Amino acid sequence: MRITSTVATTLPTLRRYARAVTGSQATGDDLVARVLEDLVARPQIIQGEQSAKIGLYRQFLRLANQQGGANGTATEDSQTIADKRLSRLSPRPRQAYLLRALEGFTTEESAYALDTSPKEFAELVDRANREMIGQVATDVLIIEDEPMIALDLKDIMTSLGHRVTAIARTHREALDAIGDGDIGLVLADIQLADGSSGIEAVNDILNTIGVPIVFITAFPERLLTGERPEPTFLITKPFQPENIKAITSQALFFDLKARKRDALAQRNLGGTPSAPTS
Repeated sequence: MRITSTVATTLPTLRRYARAVTGSQATGDDLVARVLEDLVARPQIIQGEQSAKIGLYRQFLRLANQQGGANGTATEDSQTIADKRLSRLSPRPRQAYLLRALEGFTTEESAYALDTSPKEFAELVDRANREMIGQVATDVLIIEDEPMIALDLKDIMTSLGHRVTAIARTHREALDAIGDGDIGLVLADIQLADGSSGIEAVNDILNTIGVPIVFITAFPERLLTGERPEPTFLITKPFQPENIKAITSQALFFDLKARKRDALAQRNLGGTPSAPTS
């Protein structure tokens, strides 16, 4: 593919990435414009790269990291809760996380774009996940009828700084647990101890409170039917702890109802919601 064609097809996603990295559409667009100016003046900057697209991202990140102010906190009114939370991550971890989560680059491609090693890139992503978790620690309800699996999930959630308020084995227990506290996350199996359905339990919960749900099941085909709605967050058993950590962190981080829960938590503590750091 000719470079001009690559630039044309890459430009929209590069602008999206630039906005997420900088926290500002204006700042992001300015940096992308500088990338294009550099490309016109020195087309060799992406010639010989493993791909022209990755070369463009690599040049953008070089410029962004030379201009420390490009990694500021989002202040635009149009920013979503997720945008503002992303803007609070440290610059390099934020850049690394978004290369994988937003752009879908491989570890090797992402490490090259950031001019680092795959090992250091993995450490940056891990740091981003830890910083994300620090913003969204919450109360968790686990709906799971296998005691050992439930305990494993509890240990994982606790290690992330969350508080597991209840472990429910049946539909009835799940509904009772919702009334006992301000649940911020639900982990749910779909086949419960008394033959009841975790899906029905979740539907009843969602009729009561808006909360992110992560299904953890050995029967994903029962949820991934091709019909809408399908769950956004689904983990297949047997699971790896790292998958649980990553998916639950993303579910909470991008929960658009988080502002209301954050404010409620602050009121319960007698304080006021903290403002974004600058």
